[in-house]
Amino acid sequence: MCRQSATVCLVKSPSRENRVIGGLPSRLTTLPDPRDRRGRRHPFVSVLLMACSAVMCGARSFAAIGQWARNAPQDTLARLGARTVSAFAVCIAPSTATIRRIINRVCPGGLADLLGCDPSGADTLAVDGKSARGSRHGDTPAAHLLAAMTGGGLTVTQLQVPDKTNEITCFAGLLAPFDLTGVTVTADALHAQRGHARFLVEDKKAHYALCVKKNQPGPYERLHMLPWTEVTAKFYDRTEGHGRKETRVVQVLTVDDLDFPHAAHVARVVRHRTCLKTGSRSRETVYVITDLTSREASPQRLAKIIRSQWVIENRLHFVRDTAFREDASKVHTGHGPENMATLRSFAINCLRGAGHHNIAAGLREMSYEPFTRPLALLGLR
Repeated sequence: MCRQSATVCLVKSPSRENRVIGGLPSRLTTLPDPRDRRGRRHPFVSVLLMACSAVMCGARSFAAIGQWARNAPQDTLARLGARTVSAFAVCIAPSTATIRRIINRVCPGGLADLLGCDPSGADTLAVDGKSARGSRHGDTPAAHLLAAMTGGGLTVTQLQVPDKTNEITCFAGLLAPFDLTGVTVTADALHAQRGHARFLVEDKKAHYALCVKKNQPGPYERLHMLPWTEVTAKFYDRTEGHGRKETRVVQVLTVDDLDFPHAAHVARVVRHRTCLKTGSRSRETVYVITDLTSREASPQRLAKIIRSQWVIENRLHFVRDTAFREDASKVHTGHGPENMATLRSFAINCLRGAGHHNIAAGLREMSYEPFTRPLALLGLR
């Protein structure tokens, strides 16, 4: 059952079994064709593969995907399984309208699950949301997408947060289909919820590291009153980048009476920042609640886990906006905003898997041979 459109979209519910099906075309066949059976001219999976290939070359819109397909040579279209006509098997590319229609209507939850990576065995998994600002249209708000990414920088899946609600209601649904045994899930202050902690530890057999900031004055004040002056377990970390110097002091305190499910430790993170340009200084204190014990996480490892939450912001949301200009995209109809975001995340996964640390440079390299390199990366022969 699709977790976004409440319709049956996969042979089975999104799970590991769907991901291990050999080859991308075979996985995509588990998605149903959203078009009416009458008038289907172009193969459904072929159109999705063209969209994946075009986005991997830097296509940012339906028009760009259609232009890529229109200029693709016969051998490329044949490898993608395009429609053929006449006795000579001439391949015909789908029109931009056909591409738009399919991407706007294909199941967004199923597409995101099938194009994402498997999080089982990962050390950490970060959860965070982002609004596709350009998808705002009239009285319709921008699509807000909640995504999950491994500490290695690979997107797992995403869901659109329904209107008139927030990310909290989608947290369990986002992670429910996956095997998270032993994985430490990190999230920002919005998700420091007791229900989330129970779900992760009791249902998913995972761990959690949830941030608490001043926007939650009650829990923040209770954590602030803990005996931090007596703490001896500390870790210092200094970094320089993004125009500033930053020093982080992480203190870890064992707790056994905190009113939070399965809580074993609380960490206090004090960040001292100095702007290299202006010399201005700032200080911020946040707290992190985790079920990890002292044997499972030293102050140094806990500091690494806390920093892993930034991965999804720096290696997914920032990249999609700078490399693909996502916030400037005017796609707003149907499931277009979330499905285009899924295609961008899939392109980022593929490029990272091929060893590209700079996604913008990887897109340029794909564009030099746009009709062969993306197909090789997708394993299409």
